[in-house]
Amino acid sequence: LHLSAVKLAELHSDLKIQEKDELSWKKLKAEGLDEDGEKEAKLRRNLNVIMTKYGMNGKKDSQLVDTNYIKDGTESDTLDDPRLEKLWSKAKTSGKFSAEELDKLWREFKHHKEKIHEYNILLETVSRTEDIHKNVINPSEENLVKEEILHNKHRELKEKLRSINQGFERLRKVSHQGYDTTSEFEEPRVIDLWDMAKSANFTEKELESFREELKHFEAKIEKHHHYQKQLEISHEKLKHIEGTGDKDHLNRNKEKYAMLEEKTKELGYKVKKHLQDLSSRISQGLHHNEL
Repeated sequence: LHLSAVKLAELHSDLKIQEKDELSWKKLKAEGLDEDGEKEAKLRRNLNVIMTKYGMNGKKDSQLVDTNYIKDGTESDTLDDPRLEKLWSKAKTSGKFSAEELDKLWREFKHHKEKIHEYNILLETVSRTEDIHKNVINPSEENLVKEEILHNKHRELKEKLRSINQGFERLRKVSHQGYDTTSEFEEPRVIDLWDMAKSANFTEKELESFREELKHFEAKIEKHHHYQKQLEISHEKLKHIEGTGDKDHLNRNKEKYAMLEEKTKELGYKVKKHLQDLSSRISQGLHHNEL
C-alpha cells in the first residue's frame, strides 16, 4: 500500500472501530434487532469508505491523502476541486497567515476534501439501492422496509451535505479574512461538530455541556497530532540509522518507534470513537428537528 507510518496507524484505528461495530451488529442480529438491515448496510458503507480512503478498493488514485498536510513547505496533494484550489491559492499568497496558520488551514482544506469524498461514496450507495428498488415489481412488506432504509440514507445525505456547505462557507470566510483570534475552536472536526450542534435540538444547558465536551475532544485531537508528528520523525530517524549499521542505536530507536506507534494507534482509536459518539448525538438532535 506504500502508506506512511501515520497512515498505517490510522488504518489500524479505523479497522479496530469497524471490527468493534461489526461485533456489536452480530449480537444485535442474533437478537433479531436489525430486521430491516439498515445497520448492516451502514457497516458496509463504512468499510467501503475505509477501503477507498486507504487505496484498498482496487482503484488507482482513490486513496485519500495523509492528513499531515504540508511537508517541507509544500502541500503533498491536490484538492480535486477548482473552488477549493482557488481559495487555497488565494490564502497562500494573501500574507494573512503565518506558517503555523497555513498548516492549520491546509488541514481544514484536506478535511473538507475527505467530507466530499465520503458524501460521494454514500450518494453512489443510495443510487444503487434506488435502482434495485425501482426494479422490484411486486410491492411487499420487505420493500416498505427498504423504503424506510432509503429514507434514512437520504437523511444522512442531507446532513452530510449541510456539513459540506457549512464547511465551504467557513473556508471561504477564513481564506479571505484570516483566522478569527476570538474563535473558540481550531480543529476542523470540532468546528464542524459545534456548527452542527448549534443547529440541533439542544437546550441551552445541553449545548453548554456539549461545548465543554468539545473542548476536551479538541485537546485529545491535539495530543493525537503531537504523537503523529513524533511517529513520523521517529520513522525518518529509523530509516537513517538503518543505513549506518549501528545495531545498538538501531534497537533503541526501534523500541522508541514501537512505543510511539502503539500510542498513536491507541489515541487514534479513542479520537475516532469519540467523534463517532459525538456525531451520533448531533445526528439524533438534527433528526428530532425534522420530526
